[in-house]
Amino acid sequence: QVQLVESGGGLVQTGGSLRLSCAAPTSIFSISAMGWYRQAPGKQRELVAVISRGGSRRYAEFVKGRFTISRDNAKNTVFLQMNSLQPEDAAVYYCNAKGTENYWGQGTQVTVSS
Repeated sequence: QVQLVESGGGLVQTGGSLRLSCAAPTSIFSISAMGWYRQAPGKQRELVAVISRGGSRRYAEFVKGRFTISRDNAKNTVFLQMNSLQPEDAAVYYCNAKGTENYWGQGTQVTVSS
C-alpha cells in the first residue's frame, strides 16, 4: 500500500502560520502532480492547492495570497506553507498524489483558534 506521510498540522492562533509536509515514495512522487485538499466537519473535501511535476501551481480562490505550495523533487516531498490562518481554514488537510493512480495521505488536523 502506497504511503503518503504527512506532518506539520496543529493548533495555531488566528493570523498564525503552519507548514505542512508530505513525503511520498520516489516511484509515485516522480510521476505525480501533488496536491493538498481539506475537509472540515460536515463539509465535502475540497482542493486547496496543486503543483504539477513541472512546478505549475494552482490554488483555490480562498487561499490565494496566503498559502504557497512547493515541492522538493530531491526529497520527494511537497509542502504547503499556510500564512494568515483564519478559523475557517480549520480542517483535516490531506495530501494527494495523482499520476497513473490517485493516492491519499492519512490527513493532518489543522486547528485555528480565534
